[in-house]
Amino acid sequence: MTKRLFGTDGLRGRVNDWPMTPEIALRLGLAAGRVFKSMTAQSRVIIGKDTRLSGYVFETALTSGLCASGMEAFLVGPLPTPAISFLTRNMRAAAGVVISASHNPYHDNGIKFFDPKGMKLPDEMEDRIARLVLEDGCSQWDYPPPESVGRAHRIVDASGRYIVALKNAFPQELSLEGLTIALDCANGAGYRVAPLVFEELGAKVVKIACEPTGRNINERCGSTYPEVVAAKVREIGADIGIALDGDADRVIVVDEKGVVLDGDQIMALCAQDLMERGEMNGGVLVSTVMSNMALELFMQERGGRLVRTKVGDRYVAEAMRREKAVLGGEQSGHIIFINFATTGDGILAALQLLRIMALKQKPLSELSHLLEPFPQVLVNVAVARKVPFEEAPQVLTAVDEAEKRLGGKGRVLLRYSGTEPKVRVMVEGEDEELVRRLAGDIACVCEAHLR
Repeated sequence: MTKRLFGTDGLRGRVNDWPMTPEIALRLGLAAGRVFKSMTAQSRVIIGKDTRLSGYVFETALTSGLCASGMEAFLVGPLPTPAISFLTRNMRAAAGVVISASHNPYHDNGIKFFDPKGMKLPDEMEDRIARLVLEDGCSQWDYPPPESVGRAHRIVDASGRYIVALKNAFPQELSLEGLTIALDCANGAGYRVAPLVFEELGAKVVKIACEPTGRNINERCGSTYPEVVAAKVREIGADIGIALDGDADRVIVVDEKGVVLDGDQIMALCAQDLMERGEMNGGVLVSTVMSNMALELFMQERGGRLVRTKVGDRYVAEAMRREKAVLGGEQSGHIIFINFATTGDGILAALQLLRIMALKQKPLSELSHLLEPFPQVLVNVAVARKVPFEEAPQVLTAVDEAEKRLGGKGRVLLRYSGTEPKVRVMVEGEDEELVRRLAGDIACVCEAHLR
């Protein structure tokens, strides 16, 4: 295979550029249908998407491929990624498909799959599908006879099922009455269901970026622009600000004073709650290499431990299964509560925070001081190709020198993005000025030698 089809989170790229072309989507539907048919007698596939204009293109192409392979396609329209995971399990489907590029701008799109348990596919299954897409000629495929091709169906009650599931994750005896929530849906997949969930639980919801046009998803809004919801919180005196990303599988929150909390701080708060209730199985919290050192120390000080994985919530989910952990997530805001969901869910994570606030009868600012993150700087450097770091000795030397300067009181992480042509430079330590300087130095070396 000369090209890598799947990245950290499925396929992703600019629309009408490889691999995000209608041809690849059609072949992907054929290949995925063939693989899933070989593994289960069930033929049902759930297909959801976010609000991007190009969603129509890839929904149609995938549906054609899946139906041609003999699968039955059930189209649910714009819904959050975790809703598709839930519906795949709820409807006993063979697979779920999400058409989304998450937090990327509208001109990008992506495709990712869930297995029958609502889990993202492991690398080996993605590679099996990719080989069929990239290596086999369509004329050589074992197509079913005409009478065995599949149908496409529209499901009208899908959002209702998901909303009920989310509300059931919030204790019956609690209410959000009296709370004002500033809610930024990024003009994305959660723009309908997220406000309804919080409103039906009693909150007053002030909506931001809930009017998608197909071209405004993530446009200066959502979890990548938390300053927008923070400003609204301060303006209206809200009790909390909630910012989702384009497919609503991640969340960033803002306290009543307008202070932004990232995924590490959310996980610390939820881990503390679970430990107090004796529900933190084995004291294990799972996160990625990007999580702040302060989170690791936080868990150690409380008799627990942090297990780190590669970047990507599917790797977090896999490690959670191995460790039998109940909580995991990413600094970027993907939070997995395994007792309720099998993938990151921004709305669910927000509900868990609101539950803690309701039980303790305290504002978020009083609860969030559990974790004071070390200064951490992340610099993204665009690259033409992803040169192995071992083939760039100047870069490795720069990293080594930075680690010596940190003197064991910080760390450097260098990795390529799984979804974009970028190298990510992360430096963390106690001295913020030094951290910023070292990150800038390494970024300059990457820019010069990773072209």
